[in-house]
Amino acid sequence: SADAGGLTGRNLIINGAMTVNQRGDSTSKTATGYYGPDRFQWIISNLGTWSISQSTTVPSGKGFGYSYKLEATTADASPAAGDFAILSQKMEGQNLQLLKKGTSDAESVTLSFWARSSKTGTFVIELYDTDNTRSISKSYSISSTDTWEYKTITFAGDTTGAFTNDANESLQVNWWLGAGSTYSSGTLNTSWGSRTNADIAAGVANLADTANATFYITGVQLEVGDTATPFEHESYDTTIQKCYRYYYKTNLDIGTNSPYIIGSYALGVGATLIWCITDYPVPMRIRPTALEQSGTASDYGVLRVGVSTAVTCSAVPTYTGGTNLKRGISQFTASGVTNGAAGLPMNNTTNGYLAWSAEL
Repeated sequence: SADAGGLTGRNLIINGAMTVNQRGDSTSKTATGYYGPDRFQWIISNLGTWSISQSTTVPSGKGFGYSYKLEATTADASPAAGDFAILSQKMEGQNLQLLKKGTSDAESVTLSFWARSSKTGTFVIELYDTDNTRSISKSYSISSTDTWEYKTITFAGDTTGAFTNDANESLQVNWWLGAGSTYSSGTLNTSWGSRTNADIAAGVANLADTANATFYITGVQLEVGDTATPFEHESYDTTIQKCYRYYYKTNLDIGTNSPYIIGSYALGVGATLIWCITDYPVPMRIRPTALEQSGTASDYGVLRVGVSTAVTCSAVPTYTGGTNLKRGISQFTASGVTNGAAGLPMNNTTNGYLAWSAEL
């Protein structure tokens, strides 16, 4: 039964146990981005400076190995009107059709999670329907400093505004951790309605008001119904396959003091171009729009079949794409390329990598 932790697939959140952390930890962050554990985005506007990491601080005896940690390394005790800090997970509309939103049979949902913070006070969770600009917010309290607390919050179903049935963003689950008066000066919108800024995070505390303030979260679950069931623990393999749909990073080490393989294979095209072909583990959500890479041009090269020396690149790789959601092409510039020659694309720096993003 669900009460015993069965009925797999009921958690709409991806990576709620914070086990996958492809990007690694980040420091000195003042801008919106994906940092730390996969699928969770830090959305911020002028409210402190933050370190974001995968932490081993977890609630005891609950089966978790990791949490998502936020730390305010530079405080901001006086937010301007438009300032905010939000931890968010964004969801595809095609994964939300079971909620029957916009119909008379709209389902309620329950969010549950473990949280720990150095700051007590009231914080706010918002469900934001980005298809129809509708939202609902509920508050919860951190009662004791530096103590794990289990939270469950139920949201009624919304009979207005269906989610679009496609691969685009339809819903944000937003943990508001601070906001200026633009977003906090009204009355909390505890029922579904048109999104009114002042009512989104009314009464929210400001996590950024003290240097080195911390917030940890793990065991995040969003499920249909008005009851929180035990967290759906799943294998690491299952979770990372879900994450690869949105972000894929490759850096296979082939041995001590050896280069990192960063693609499936490389192919010489003319005398100066190399195509690096990467087969994604799963189809990505959309064609990635950009390539992330580490290092400088001299770090990149191709290990050629039957040749002892590598071709060294004269520019960092760029993404040329294509429409295939299972395969990406990155273009290297080099001299001495043999047209049609095959090899392995590599980066010779520690943890050198290529990465592709199809995030919402």
